Amino acid sequence: MLVGTAFPGNGAAVSASPAQLRAVLGHFPSGVTIVTAVHDGVPVGFTCQAFNSLSLDPPMVSFAVSRASKTRPRILAAGRFCVNVLAADQQFLCRRFAAPSPDRFHGVGWRYSPAGSPVLDGVVAWVDCTVAAEYPAGDHTIVLGNVTDLDCARECEPLVFLRGLLMPGAPLPLSRA
Repeated sequence: MLVGTAFPGNGAAVSASPAQLRAVLGHFPSGVTIVTAVHDGVPVGFTCQAFNSLSLDPPMVSFAVSRASKTRPRILAAGRFCVNVLAADQQFLCRRFAAPSPDRFHGVGWRYSPAGSPVLDGVVAWVDCTVAAEYPAGDHTIVLGNVTDLDCARECEPLVFLRGLLMPGAPLPLSRA
């Protein structure tokens, strides 16, 4: 690592169109989740691929959501949320929770987590959280969550988004070297 070395382009803003960003960053695979909560007694949720593990101590996660999202204020008002990691066979849920709909939960199987957030049937895993903070980030908001409970729901391939396509994730376990 070079320290104190000036690199060409340091400090210069890169001019990239949204289409360019989508095309280039689309080469980085991401898992597909649905973030859920209960607001005023009604379950709410949206599809989210911008989800990350953030901290092990204390256990925290983060997700990014569009500022224009109608679901975002309801999840923040609930003060808690559940991240549902979708399985490869749940593309229909990904699409359903990504599209505008007055009742995305209609006909969808789910149960309450121990803390009261919706856990969708058949997901790979779920992570229950309380809202820790929210930060503006361009046209999105980054939400930090303190993990309160979590579980692996079933052993199967996760749903992955890569180059604009939904596909199964790698079925092989990672080496623990």
